[in-house]
Amino acid sequence: MNIILHPQFKLNGHQFKTADEVIFFTKLINDEAHQFLINWFDESPFLKVTTSGSTGHPKEIKLKKEYMMNSAKATGAYFNLAENTTALLCMSPKYIAGKMMLVRAMVLGWDLDIVEPESNPLVNNKKHYDFCAMVPLQMVASLNELHRIKILIIGGGTVSNSLKNKLQNLKTEVYATYGMTETITHIAIQKLNHQQTDFFECLPDIKVSKDVRNCLLIDAPKIADERVITNDIIELKNETTFKWLGRFDNVINSGGVKLFPEQIEMKLAEIIENRFFIASVPDELLGEKVILIIESSPFSDAVLQIIKDKIKSKLSTYEVPKLIYFTPHFIETGSKKIQRSKTLDLIWNRPKNY
Repeated sequence: MNIILHPQFKLNGHQFKTADEVIFFTKLINDEAHQFLINWFDESPFLKVTTSGSTGHPKEIKLKKEYMMNSAKATGAYFNLAENTTALLCMSPKYIAGKMMLVRAMVLGWDLDIVEPESNPLVNNKKHYDFCAMVPLQMVASLNELHRIKILIIGGGTVSNSLKNKLQNLKTEVYATYGMTETITHIAIQKLNHQQTDFFECLPDIKVSKDVRNCLLIDAPKIADERVITNDIIELKNETTFKWLGRFDNVINSGGVKLFPEQIEMKLAEIIENRFFIASVPDELLGEKVILIIESSPFSDAVLQIIKDKIKSKLSTYEVPKLIYFTPHFIETGSKKIQRSKTLDLIWNRPKNY
């Protein structure tokens, strides 16, 4: 396949005339970017990528390079990011989010810098950028430096209400993204500050609907050959706007009340500093009862009582966790997403506190 390199494209301050020059340059600075570009510029019309595995086993899928370029153009059009946009790649090019930052830069003619995917990628870098993508962990660690980024998109996890509050006085425009490997990263954007909203707005040429489970259906002919069926429960506003409620496979039915773990987690993020997530176990009376998993050694009785009191003040009766489990480390994917089911498998034999 003939891939055209935009003449204005720059990588770490260097400009290139040919694809071979780019490939050789990345060999010197980033092995994952180097391997991706070898595959990107080969003759195949497809690129093989691996899904994150956060909701199941990772699997290898093939994406059309044409569709990846279409996705890049849609992002550029939505945010009005033309050639000579300055951008920072601080995520691993091993995964689709990092790959697509490179594709956007090469297709749209951006001036892109690659740095190591550290928790605070701005700490040793004093430059200003028009555009950047981060995971929530990086955004939290970079709060004092975010003023140097004009537009920031967040993927790889939900953004808590407490973190949203910290974004309101930043001049940086911050957006949550909705997407997955199968949709070539994001297909919809949610404004988190400067007139924030609870709803996602679709990128150009993308329409959404929902099935009988109230799960999101995505029609995106420029990035996917078939309708994408998801397990994400939504509130549908119109064919281009929706509110994400949670994962269908995570929904807890407790006493006939449907509970969304992700919604409970957003409420608890203001209380619990450690990483945590909400899950459930069978219960004879309720059917399922809510449990809380915290990444930590067990809290002292005094601290635990304070946490319990705060939890009860934040949640409804059905939402309050009936058990609290502790585990030293969560199981993660390579892109640092929590693997809930595998983490739960680890902890059932661990002591619980409540």
